[in-house]
This record gives sequence, structure tokens and C-alpha cells, in this order.
Amino acid sequence: MSTSNGETDADPRLGARVRTALGLESGPLTVLEGGRSGLTYALRGPEAGYVVKAVPPGRRATGRHDVLRQAVILDAVAGTGVPVPAVRAVDEEQPAWFAMDLAAGEAVEPVLEPDRAIDPPTARARMLTAARILGELHSVPLGAIERSVAASRPVPEVTTLEAEIGKWARTMDAVPEDLRPQGTELIAELAADIPAAVEPVLVHGDFRLGNVLFDGLVPTALIDWEIWSVGDPRVDLGWFGVFTDGTLFPGAGHAVDGLPAEAELADTYREARGRGSGPTAWFAALSRMKMAAIMGHNLVRHRRGAHHDPVQEQLPPSIAKMIADARALLAGEPR
Repeated sequence: MSTSNGETDADPRLGARVRTALGLESGPLTVLEGGRSGLTYALRGPEAGYVVKAVPPGRRATGRHDVLRQAVILDAVAGTGVPVPAVRAVDEEQPAWFAMDLAAGEAVEPVLEPDRAIDPPTARARMLTAARILGELHSVPLGAIERSVAASRPVPEVTTLEAEIGKWARTMDAVPEDLRPQGTELIAELAADIPAAVEPVLVHGDFRLGNVLFDGLVPTALIDWEIWSVGDPRVDLGWFGVFTDGTLFPGAGHAVDGLPAEAELADTYREARGRGSGPTAWFAALSRMKMAAIMGHNLVRHRRGAHHDPVQEQLPPSIAKMIADARALLAGEPR
């Protein structure tokens, strides 16, 4: 099916529904690369652009396909000072979808995307700005977020650190042992010394520079909210820190001169938030375990044919490095 200007929709039925909801007569629905939850499209109207996230036809809106869960949290965060794209339309009719503004700018992960390299001073400035955004996000009163979410769906329970370990341990355990050397020992060491809980906040879940759009040095949107939760702020900050060090990704990443180290990120974050809750070695180690588990999971899916991606074959050295570095952090050893 073609739109009124003759261009073809990637999904004609969905395209028609989206244009009707947005009051548009033209503009094709095109696949937007990079979206991992549900299906992600772009639609460019005569005056504005939109990103559309939709549940795949025949799938239930659960888990990573529950795209409306993202619309709920984007609405809750809007107006807090944290830059997020505005939600413009929501349709719960199956297959469900929502449309949000197509924010200007680019999202680049310096240590993992050498082909999209940005100059080191820009990478450094963006990373420090992102640390301030994270501090601002964790400063948003949780009660206000929960009230907004509760208007349309149950508020998730607080994710404890025990549950956080358990979630990623299950992912790690599903990876063959030869691909995760000493992974079992790392999980046991983390579980044996869990830090005391702090006041919970809204946790993004995948906070890193690759999920913050920048127009030059100006942040325009924090995106990819599919795994948001309520939990420990140090989980977000520890995860962000993994992406400061290209040496943690041998064969898959590269070092970038001038990027702030984890300690500097934490200082910038604390200044923006106006309070502590900076990362400890434990949270840095947890984040490396999480990364090793995710990489192992992706590699196994590739080798089993569930998702063909030869790039995944570069991951074994990075998995081993993540685990070894995490264990060294917990032991207080030189790295």
C-alpha cells in the first residue's frame, strides 16, 4: 500500500493507523534500525518526525514487546527536566503502538562504534553531560513517577540487589561454561557481599551514552526505556561506568583518549544529584557481570541460529575480560 504521496509503508495497516491518529495525510512508515524492543519505525510528516514503536503482529504486549510500558514512563518523566521525547499518540488496539517525537541528534557509544567515531573532546563532554542527566533523573521524586504510572498500570515493585543478581545470574548460567570462565565464582562473590540498600529511584536500566541523543553538545533525548524499573541508583551509575573503558572490550571495542574514568563520572553525577550514592567496586563488578551475561547470551543466540550476527564471534575475549576485571575489583587487586 502506498501513501498519498506514492511512497510505500513498511507496514501498510500500521501506517494508516498511525497517520490517522497523528492527523497526517502523507509520510511513509519506514523501518528504523537499532530498535530492539518490539518493532521500531520512523514517520516523517511535512512539519515533524516521529518514532513509532509497535508490538509485532501476533505477539502479546509482554516483556520486551510491551512497548506501551515505555510510553507510560516517558509521559511520567516529561516535564521533570530530564530530556525525553514527547509521546504524541498511544493506541492499545492490537497490535498496540505509540508514537513519540523524533528527537534531533545522534547517539554514539564511543568505545564500541569506531565507524561513527566522534572526536575525543566531544565524547568526553557528552559523557560528563550524560552523568549530570543521570543525577537529575535520580533526583526526580519517586512518588510523582509512581502516581503517574499508576494512572494506567501497576507500579513495579522495588528491584532489590538480590533480585538484580538473580536476574543476570540466570542469564549467565544459560551460557556454556567455556564461554564464561569463572562466571560462577563471580556470581557467588557478588552474592556473598551485597551492599546495604539505599532509597530507591527510577532506574533507566540501560543508561549509557549510546542511549542519549545529542545535537552537537546539547542533549536532546534519553531514549530506550524498555527495561526501566524502580531500584538502586547505583545500578544505573555502575552500568554507565562500564562504557568508559574500551580495554574491557578486547576485539569488540577500542580505547578513547580523554574519556572520564568511572570515578570522575561518579563525582559529576553526585554534584548534579546533590547527594551521594556513588558507585562502589561492588556495583562496578555487578555491571561487568551483567555485560558478560548479555554478551554470552547474544553469542549463544547467534551460534544456535536464533539471530545470525557474525560480529558476535568477537565477544569471547570481552566476556572473559569482564569477568576477570569484576573479580579483581571485588578482591581489591590491581587491574
